[in-house]
Amino acid sequence: MRLLLAEDERSLSRALAALLEKNNYSVDAVYDGEAALEWLDSENYDGAILDVMMPKLDGISVLKKLRASGSKLPVLILTAKSEVDDKVLGLDSGANDYLTKPFEARELLARIRAMTRGNSEQTDSCLRFGNVKLDCAFYELSGPANSYKLANKEFQIMEMLMRHPKNLISTERFMERIWGYDTEAELNVVWVYISYLRKKLTAVGANIQIKAQRNAGYYLEELYDPQA
Repeated sequence: MRLLLAEDERSLSRALAALLEKNNYSVDAVYDGEAALEWLDSENYDGAILDVMMPKLDGISVLKKLRASGSKLPVLILTAKSEVDDKVLGLDSGANDYLTKPFEARELLARIRAMTRGNSEQTDSCLRFGNVKLDCAFYELSGPANSYKLANKEFQIMEMLMRHPKNLISTERFMERIWGYDTEAELNVVWVYISYLRKKLTAVGANIQIKAQRNAGYYLEELYDPQA
């Protein structure tokens, strides 16, 4: 899941980005409202976190412009202000939620999960295909033989595959959603992570495989059991 973080305090931005990436989100960080609006216009995100007090364009103005464009992107507003009127303004401007600084990390994560939940085709925290289960709360891949906690990008790739089983997902789509348009990573990095996941699927005793379609992408396929 990919988020835009717009926070002008660089140290806080770095801390929040590290927290989110540790919890298996892909994060693009910007430091002013104009940049936030540009990135939101040009990129494909699952949610945005906007600080209210930002240079060039404040978070409420960014939110209003976003909603005026017809976007329904989930947005969480961050602010140091705690007055009721400020909260009402944020919500009336189209925010999905509002969090006042300082806040607990686990509350931020819970609010992000809540506001982005509607974006998922499956609201269950566990995805299943064949005899494999992916626990999206604990980032754990499990099968009849074993289970593994997946690293950030492993989890995100597996989540995309299991949310759309049997559907072909292009390498470019993985890069766009997980690494971002501005990444310096090469396309073959996706193959590297697919290789890691294939080994883990074998280790958990999976009856599904990640199949490749040459020059097109990857998809999940359930293996045929002749004894079934």
